Amino acid sequence: MMKYIKYLIFFAALLAVSCSVQHVDNKKFRIKTGAEQTEKYISLLQDKNIALVANYTTNINGTHLVDSLLSLNINIVKIFSPEHGFRGDAEAGEIVKSYVDDKTGLPVISLYGNSKKPKLSDFEDIDIIIFDLQDVGARFYTYISNMHYVMEACAETGVELMILDRPNPNGFYVDGPILDTNYKSFIGMHPVPIVHGMTIGEFAQMINGENWLKDSLKCKLSVIPCSNYTHDSLYKLPLNPSPNLQNMLSIYLYPSLGFFEGTYLSEGRGTEFPFQVFGGPDLKNADFAFIPKSIEGVSKYPKHKDQECFGVDLREINVNELISKKEINLEWILFAYQNVEDQERFFNTYFYNICGTNELKEQIIEGKSAEEIRKSWQPELNNFKQTRKKYLLYKDFE
Repeated sequence: MMKYIKYLIFFAALLAVSCSVQHVDNKKFRIKTGAEQTEKYISLLQDKNIALVANYTTNINGTHLVDSLLSLNINIVKIFSPEHGFRGDAEAGEIVKSYVDDKTGLPVISLYGNSKKPKLSDFEDIDIIIFDLQDVGARFYTYISNMHYVMEACAETGVELMILDRPNPNGFYVDGPILDTNYKSFIGMHPVPIVHGMTIGEFAQMINGENWLKDSLKCKLSVIPCSNYTHDSLYKLPLNPSPNLQNMLSIYLYPSLGFFEGTYLSEGRGTEFPFQVFGGPDLKNADFAFIPKSIEGVSKYPKHKDQECFGVDLREINVNELISKKEINLEWILFAYQNVEDQERFFNTYFYNICGTNELKEQIIEGKSAEEIRKSWQPELNNFKQTRKKYLLYKDFE
């Protein structure tokens, strides 16, 4: 019996060691954002005037970065806020006004109001700008446009920009048409594909390196990289990056369903499942129905408000299969165009800006297949992929 008990104790101890090692390994290899690694940048901020480009995703394990830095006696003097506002309570496209934050007493200067670029006078009392926003890796997600204008203002004033990098949840592939600069706008400023496969920090290095700032200016740039992240990583965001991207499925679908923003069909705004469905009142051969409603702070004026829409429900899609394909799905936009009653008004004026080219619209109208369209992207995509390699901070996807 004693021998049996000794074996039990031995195996229990072995199991405890095994569990302990596994726990340590999990902790050791957990992806950490740049913001989490305060030991890498806190000394660089001491005795300086700091401004942040931030919103509610600027977070360290449940604590806002602003609160963390203030608790460490870092002198934050102002905050710049992007689309959706500092607290994330403004819907897509809604003008955001500057104000004073009730919690911190700090001035919040909007980068999504009458001007998208900071005034140079806003930088007069600043030594370092910290940029920390959760991007989702699609060209038409406007945080990279915010970053461009902040970099430009930093270059013009000599203020340093420090980027606290975050993983790109769609950073495991590259796909889509390259933007033609004739269609440059705030929802697409750079000659990159819709899915660029880069983090904010990598993208900033590309902006600098490819001379995309006005007059080929260079921003004084530093990046605090993520740890334990590669472009093969599947990173689950701890917070929703914007009001209409409410889960990981919507984030993975966003590059494909973003096309519908440039049409009269709904992409699900005004429902409990935005960017997980699409449809409209006159879409044929669709067996799913939904009614967009006004939702304060999320989608106040959705397309086809209070109208029954017929469409396609993608909520039961196999996420692993979606991820494994590593490509934008063109079948949905092709199906939609082929099955609306009024093709003449299918596209709106934003379609060119979202696609970044006029070619895709023409290909859809001509009845090109997804394979034919995708093939037309490849020469420019291959060139971009070579350029992209120069600016990667992390091991690339296989």
